[in-house]
Amino acid sequence: MKFIDEATIEVHAGKGGDGIAAFRREKFVPRGGPSGGDGGRGGSIYAIADRNVNTLVEYRFARIHRARNGEGGQGSDCYGAGADDLTLTVPVGTVIADAESGVVLADLAVHGQRAVLAKGGKGGLGNLHFKSSTNRAPREFTRGEPGESHRLRLELKVLADVGLLGLPNAGKSTFIRAVSAARPKVADYPFTTLHPHLGVVRVDVNRAFVVADVPGLIEGAAEGAGLGLQFLRHLARTRLLLHLVDIAPLDGDAADPAADAHAIAQELRKYDPGLYNKTRWLVLNKIDLLPAEEREARIQAFLARYRMLAGDSAPETERVFSLSALSGEGCRALTFAVSDFLERTRAEAADLLTHADAEMDTAQADPGE
Repeated sequence: MKFIDEATIEVHAGKGGDGIAAFRREKFVPRGGPSGGDGGRGGSIYAIADRNVNTLVEYRFARIHRARNGEGGQGSDCYGAGADDLTLTVPVGTVIADAESGVVLADLAVHGQRAVLAKGGKGGLGNLHFKSSTNRAPREFTRGEPGESHRLRLELKVLADVGLLGLPNAGKSTFIRAVSAARPKVADYPFTTLHPHLGVVRVDVNRAFVVADVPGLIEGAAEGAGLGLQFLRHLARTRLLLHLVDIAPLDGDAADPAADAHAIAQELRKYDPGLYNKTRWLVLNKIDLLPAEEREARIQAFLARYRMLAGDSAPETERVFSLSALSGEGCRALTFAVSDFLERTRAEAADLLTHADAEMDTAQADPGE
């Protein structure tokens, strides 16, 4: 199935049913009085995150979604039935925003999380609500309110702990095949990866993390070159970026891996400074193509030039690993380092949350401070 990560839809909630003006007409009840019931509530439209749904492909073809209207009120104090709500199932990680204003309405990052997209209209009032001591036979009633209508943009940001970044043919797909059960396409030409892939890396029995492989970037991606930046949104939720670099390009002496790596980092900065400042590790791939006696010298030469190009903008937390995704050399050490980093960051996040909760409890217990 083709990977679809964005769609634009229209949602139209149901109109509330109209109230009615009616009077009791029974044989032994003279002047029975008003008995017009209220209209039913119109159906609302909700979105719910479901981990069993992987793409937004359904909403590329079904673009308009309407909930039913509420029923009108009836005589004999009978209220109209409310319409059933309509629920749209979306993948976990879907961000829903207003298509015109861009305001984010919901970020469904947890399985089962639910958000209202359009509220159904309230039902109108029947004339039984308008009776009084001075108005024994009211003929007033109200119409049902219209439901909300919106044009929405759905964007899927896949949920992964680690994101892979780099030029086409840097070996990202080979790496994810080496460390997980994912099987993205691998070939000797650029842009073999046309949509994101997720792989689960199991380091130990109770230690695992998710890696996202997105199509490769090239210089000028911010201006639309190659596949542009359309898939970088999938790296936004990651805790760590692995920047894979081909340390032994086919061009040989004519190539400059350090300049290529710096150019990709700059494209990342143009797209989103927050993503650029995310913790990012350099992974020098394809060391199996270098003679063993030259590896260390080539790696040090690359790092010296890369840091010269990056200058003061190079992230201080950047670590460097060298490996061969094809042979598996160095992959195990990297996956263990990634797992340790993720466990540490999760623990730090949990400590911050606990500290914030404790401060909130203290403030509530002593409101005078």
